Amino acid sequence: MYWLLTMISQKKHNSTLTKTMNTSNLTESSTVVAELEGTLLKDPDPFPYFMLAAFERSFGLIRFTILLLLWPILRFFELIGRPDLSLRIMAFVVLSGIKKTDIEAISRAVLPKFMYDDVDMAAWSVYSAYKRRIVVTSWPRVMVETFAKNHLNADVVIGSELEMRQPGYVTGFIKKDMPIMERVMELFEGDNMPDLGMGRSETVQSFLTLCQEQLNPPFAMNIEHPQHRLEPVIFHDGRLVCRPTPLTSLFIIMWIPIGLVVAVIRITVGLTVPIWIIPHIAPFFGGAVIIRGQPPPPVATSNKNGGVLFVCTHRTLMDPVVLATILGRKVTAVTYSLSRFSELLSPIPTVRLSRDRIADAEKITELLSDGDLVVCPEGTTCREPFLLRFSALFAELTDRIVPVATNYRVKLFHPTTARKSKAMDPIFFFMDPNPVYEVTFLNQLPTEETCGAGKNAHDVANYVQRMLAATLGFECTNFTRKDKYRVLAGTDGTVNAKPIKSSNWIGWVKEVVGFLLH
Repeated sequence: MYWLLTMISQKKHNSTLTKTMNTSNLTESSTVVAELEGTLLKDPDPFPYFMLAAFERSFGLIRFTILLLLWPILRFFELIGRPDLSLRIMAFVVLSGIKKTDIEAISRAVLPKFMYDDVDMAAWSVYSAYKRRIVVTSWPRVMVETFAKNHLNADVVIGSELEMRQPGYVTGFIKKDMPIMERVMELFEGDNMPDLGMGRSETVQSFLTLCQEQLNPPFAMNIEHPQHRLEPVIFHDGRLVCRPTPLTSLFIIMWIPIGLVVAVIRITVGLTVPIWIIPHIAPFFGGAVIIRGQPPPPVATSNKNGGVLFVCTHRTLMDPVVLATILGRKVTAVTYSLSRFSELLSPIPTVRLSRDRIADAEKITELLSDGDLVVCPEGTTCREPFLLRFSALFAELTDRIVPVATNYRVKLFHPTTARKSKAMDPIFFFMDPNPVYEVTFLNQLPTEETCGAGKNAHDVANYVQRMLAATLGFECTNFTRKDKYRVLAGTDGTVNAKPIKSSNWIGWVKEVVGFLLH
């Protein structure tokens, strides 16, 4: 009897694969219930996401390694049809003892980028046509809810819940809850069931049976309904560049001790050789500096008009340093928040701005009177192909503006962070096997395009932003530093030096280290 029911269900399932979805008659009450893993996301395996979470939490490398060592066992449970046991083990190893707020921070800042890259656009084209959207998953809800609501526009997210202990810490155990089918049923009254269910064939006996129609992957692109744009991920954090599959994770673990040695060698050489020689010797150390355009010659010391202001896109803290190596001279860079450790490693002079517009304007004017200067008017880095809003302050202070488009490529580690220690930014950059920097010099702004010709400072800043975006193939935005840090860290991005107050020597050491690494 069971075999017969299974055959009937499978026959029903197969018929839905070839059925053409008619989304032209959808109403305001049209509802879709879609499975996240293996449906909206192409990869059903939660392992890479738990590896990402492990790497980003405290003592992350230890948990990262332990979880990788357990992968054969996890895989075995999946092969014998017990993926639930595999999920519970991953949740315990990675999430035990962590604050719920820390999980929420990781799910908000780190995971969405990798989920976004894995979205099945054919599934999205069908799912996005419905007015009410419900996402179901066997993964912990807290890990996926931000992405599902902010990018998939889900109204409700149903997933596993984690056990908590006071005050706000997660035990790592997954609660025993009602089956997903019953939790979906609670969202509907009477005979008002979901219009469409989207999920894998192995979930056909669950919530899909509640739906009037069923679709299983692979999906066909929906061409009958205007496709909604999938909300892009503009801001994201986390150190790992690659999706940490088992093989990639093994390589990362093996590379880290080698990478630390490589980083020390690269930094030592960079601080000891003449600055102009660095672009030429970079290939011998696994890196590369790609130069496009013609760098302007140095300004004569007798020039009373002051130096040139190089206006750069801000990709990493290395932007001014790489620019200086190409120019062959130590050009001063102004920054908003640079760790003391990074200042010590910097081969060029750095000057901190205070975010007081009048004081910063006086400081920049004084520095320009002494020579060339580098400024990144975005005020913070952005990893994705977007440019943040440019501050107009630079346009008010000089007409000698040279736009410089900078970009970088790395294979393993991101050299920027909003949540972790910024002191590690240069270390992670130089740890990468093949860091590459691309620098494109644009022509100096014509006088008629500057404030000296009567142009508004904001118009000049927007013009420079558009020029640089077009050069890089990026998109201009109105987002600011505050927007980035509000999304990634829950702060406004301001970094203040804290006075050392503790009389206890252990506390004093912590304060000093914190002061150096902030």
